[in-house]
Amino acid sequence: MNVTLIIGTAKGGFVCRADASRQSWQVDGPLFKGWKVTSATRNAQGHWLVATASDVYGCAIQKSTDLKTWKQVENGPAYEKESGHKLTQVWKLATRADGVIFAGVSEAGLFRSDDHGDTWKPVNGLNQHATRAAWMPGAGGLCAHSILFDKNNPERIWVGISAVGVFRSDDDGTTWKPRNQGIPIILEDKQHPDIGFCVHALAQDPDDPNRIYRQDHLGMFRSRDGAESWERNETGLASRFGFPIVMDENTRAVYAVPLESDEYRLPVDGKLRVFRSADEGDSWSALTAGLPQQHAYAGVLRGAMAVDNLSPAGVYFGTTSGDVYVSNNGGDSWNALPVRLPRVGYVGAFTE
Repeated sequence: MNVTLIIGTAKGGFVCRADASRQSWQVDGPLFKGWKVTSATRNAQGHWLVATASDVYGCAIQKSTDLKTWKQVENGPAYEKESGHKLTQVWKLATRADGVIFAGVSEAGLFRSDDHGDTWKPVNGLNQHATRAAWMPGAGGLCAHSILFDKNNPERIWVGISAVGVFRSDDDGTTWKPRNQGIPIILEDKQHPDIGFCVHALAQDPDDPNRIYRQDHLGMFRSRDGAESWERNETGLASRFGFPIVMDENTRAVYAVPLESDEYRLPVDGKLRVFRSADEGDSWSALTAGLPQQHAYAGVLRGAMAVDNLSPAGVYFGTTSGDVYVSNNGGDSWNALPVRLPRVGYVGAFTE
């Protein structure tokens, strides 16, 4: 079993490879030098899809069979001109068990491909939602950045949009309802009180898809009922503010990286700490072995953390200062890759 990391930065993508020991890493890149690399997935055919973005040339999806030779998808996600919306970045690529690929984008919306990523169509039930006119951006823009599926119900999909909230569809994307009960509102809209919630990231228990973890602008939350309701679960965290949240699918451990506050988006007390919950979010403990515990002021963005599916799990994250840290033992200890990359916005872990 080998592990491949796709690391997306503000100036290109990097490919890191290791065997199952995850002790020695080969680093290749940059891919798409000078372009922002924002997300990646592997389709049902085993082909790689990587999303790129440029302030000058716009965004695109690139496709490869070997992570070396690439071809741009000609009919990628795109809003129709009459929609009034502009697509500037693909925030999330996610492949469902049935092979359908979804893309969450900014300006916020959802697209799907039923042919392995070759062509894309809008999910208008969400893109033209009745609350759309009231959607407001967060500091990172108006972005659809999180996509979850229900393995027991293929027609159920969750999407997280900042700063709007979580939406769920129970009919394969035809209709959508906001699901934010129990979350403090951040941008109140009197006409649509069920939006205005700044979700930062989502993680999901693969064996119990109704158990969802939510790092929100105003705290850490958990749902036990498929996002029908949310409850706080912050005991032990250094701060309730942060961006990434990911899960080990074997042990159900959950990982997060708290930052000081909305105003001060830095590690608390200058200590770079990953926090792990081994009891479904009831409590959290700091993981520090191998991480800098003084004068560490780089943050971790919402898409810049990943967990592989090996046992023990490999946990990976990149920072806004370009450091990349890896753990081959579920976070008990960490090592830095011998790289100093541009600002890291995405980390994806794939095994084969």
